[in-house]
Amino acid sequence: MDEESQATIEWIENRLKAFNETKVALEHAIEAYLEWMAVNAYTQNTQRNHKRTLNQFLSFIKGRRYHWDEIFTRHTLKCFKNIRDLSQAYAITGLSRYLYSQGKIAEPIRLHKALPSLPVLYEEYLLYQKKYRQVSDRSITHIRRVLSVFDSYCQRNGIQLQSLKIKHIDAFQGEFFKDLSSSTRHTYRNYLRRFLSYLYHERRIVTTDLAPMVIGRREYIQAKPPKFLRPAEVQQLFASLSLSSASDIRTYAIVHLAYTMGLRPKEISLVRFNDISFRQKLLRLTVRKGDNPLELPVPEHTLKAVAAYIIGARPKTKHRRLFLTLPPPHRPLSPNAVGCQITFAMKRAGLATSAYWLRHTYAQNLLEAGASIFEIKEMLGHDKIESTQRYLHVHTKLMRQVLFDETI
Repeated sequence: MDEESQATIEWIENRLKAFNETKVALEHAIEAYLEWMAVNAYTQNTQRNHKRTLNQFLSFIKGRRYHWDEIFTRHTLKCFKNIRDLSQAYAITGLSRYLYSQGKIAEPIRLHKALPSLPVLYEEYLLYQKKYRQVSDRSITHIRRVLSVFDSYCQRNGIQLQSLKIKHIDAFQGEFFKDLSSSTRHTYRNYLRRFLSYLYHERRIVTTDLAPMVIGRREYIQAKPPKFLRPAEVQQLFASLSLSSASDIRTYAIVHLAYTMGLRPKEISLVRFNDISFRQKLLRLTVRKGDNPLELPVPEHTLKAVAAYIIGARPKTKHRRLFLTLPPPHRPLSPNAVGCQITFAMKRAGLATSAYWLRHTYAQNLLEAGASIFEIKEMLGHDKIESTQRYLHVHTKLMRQVLFDETI
C-alpha cells in the first residue's frame, strides 16, 4: 500500500473516531442534563417529554456525521424538526443552554438571528431604556427591531437625525406599518415616540419634540387621568382575598404591597429578602424606574402579610427574590406575573380594573392625607413632576363628586 493510500485510511479512521467521540459526548451530556432537571425539581411530565425528545435527537445525530460544534446550531435543529415533524424542540434548546452554562459549547442555540448593532446613539438609547426605565430584555429586542428598520429607512433616504421632520416619521409609518395589525402598529408607534422624546429631552439632537405628533388615527394628546378605587371598593377587594392556598397567600402579600406602598408590579417582582427590615419596618427599593432608590415605611399589616407568605407559602430555595413561582423549578415571578396576580384578585372581587389602579389609589390616599405633589413624586418614584401632576386633576374631580354629588 502506498503512502498516499495509507494517509487516506488514517484520515478516515480519525474522522470516524472523532464522530464516535462526539456521539458518546452527546450521550453523556443528555444524561447530565436530565440529572440536572431532576435535581432542580422539574415536573415528572416535563422530564419524560424532554427525555423522549432528546433520545430522538441522539438517534438523529448518530445517523449522521456531525462534529461537536455542528450539533447545537439553528441549521441542525431545523433539520431535526423537519425529519421528526416537530413544531417545537424545547428540550434541545434547553440542553444547549445547559451546556453553554457549563462551558461545553461556545453559545446556545438562538432561535432568532441576532439583530445587527445599531449606531452609537441608538445603542445608548437602548441602554438608557434598560437602566433607567427598567425595560425588559424581551422588550429591548422588540425596540431594537423597530429602530433597526427606522435607521435603515433614514440611511436609505439620506435623513440625518438632526434634521428629522414629522413628514419623515409619517412616511416611515406609511411604509413600515402598512401591513401590521392595529395592536402592533400601536405598540411600535409607542416605541418610536419614546425614541423621539429621548432625542429631544435627553440629547437635544432635534429642535422640536416630535413625539406628540406621532399619531395614527385621531387621538387625544392629553393623557387621561389615572383611575383608582373608592374606599368601599378597597374594602370589597380585601374582603374577597383568600388564604386557603399558597398561591392565595402570595397574592395576599402582593396586593398589600401594591395598595399600601404604591409599588409597581416591576418593583414588587424585584424585592429581595435583604431589602426588607422587619425590625425597622422599612423596605428599600434599590432599582426603580427613573433610577430613584428610596426607603419606605412598611405598615404593620403589610409586614404581617409578607411574613405569612415567607413562612407559609414561599418555596424553600436559595433564590433571594421574595416572590417566586410555586411549581418547580422555582424562579422569580416576572413583572407580568405579578400584575396578573393583582388583576385576577381584583376581578375575583368583582372589580373590572387593572393592577395599576392600586398604585393610583395609593397616590390618592397621599393627596387626601395632605402630602405635597413633590412628596408624592418621590414616594411614587416619578422622574418628572408632570407624571405626578396628573393625580391633581383626579383629586379635584373627587372633591367635586363628594361636595356636589357629581359623577366622575
